[in-house]
Amino acid sequence: MWELRSASFWRAIFAEFFATLFYVFFGLGASLRWAPGPLHVLQVALAFGLALATLVQAVGHISGAHVNPAVTFAFLVGSQMSLLRAFCYMAAQLLGAVAGAAVLYSVTPPAVRGNLALNTLHPGVSVGQATTVEIFLTLQFVLCIFATYDERRNGRLGSVALAVGFSLTLGHLFGMYYTGAGMNPARSFAPAILTRNFTNHWVYWVGPIIGGGLGSLLYDFLLFPRLKSVSERLSILKGARPSDSNGQPESTGEPVELKTQAL
Repeated sequence: MWELRSASFWRAIFAEFFATLFYVFFGLGASLRWAPGPLHVLQVALAFGLALATLVQAVGHISGAHVNPAVTFAFLVGSQMSLLRAFCYMAAQLLGAVAGAAVLYSVTPPAVRGNLALNTLHPGVSVGQATTVEIFLTLQFVLCIFATYDERRNGRLGSVALAVGFSLTLGHLFGMYYTGAGMNPARSFAPAILTRNFTNHWVYWVGPIIGGGLGSLLYDFLLFPRLKSVSERLSILKGARPSDSNGQPESTGEPVELKTQAL
């Protein structure tokens, strides 16, 4: 429980709250219909992608800029953070998402709010198909995050923030036609709370969580394995101090510092 006495821990929690608030505010705001006609998928995809890229650049060095319970779950599966930190991150993300949606709701004319960009299944898409799509969308997203955040890579190419933003944009360009591209349980949860509409809402939790977990297992155990013993992994999950785990810096559960560079 030493993390609770760490100032950097609470700064990271606040960063996740703050970042998710802004992510939902700008992402959902760009998804509202201000005029009759079809919604421009490219506009929405770029808005979410650019919002995340901006936030990764802004708070990535503070909290890792997860901004997504599925991403936090993926890091937990990979034993890259403590259980306590993961729980607090997820709570902060959900509260931040609801706060962001509430601010958007309060500043948007009633005629424009609609369902506040609530994620819904496209007619004809079954819940099974939707869940599978969400799994694949989040899987590619988490793989990109793990690869770009990986401190073991020598000579990272390009910008971490832009790479993550482009991955999210890709997911939206495809997924919006099927499920509205959830990819983030907090993003889906916020408008569901404000509109009190939870129809098929479980899809936007189960799909991303499974996709995130699979992405973590695929990268950390198959594509680029992390050579950690079971005791080291348990130590990290417990949130042990570095001195409690043979001086391994990863055992603190602190976020990986993102060393972004311009393209």
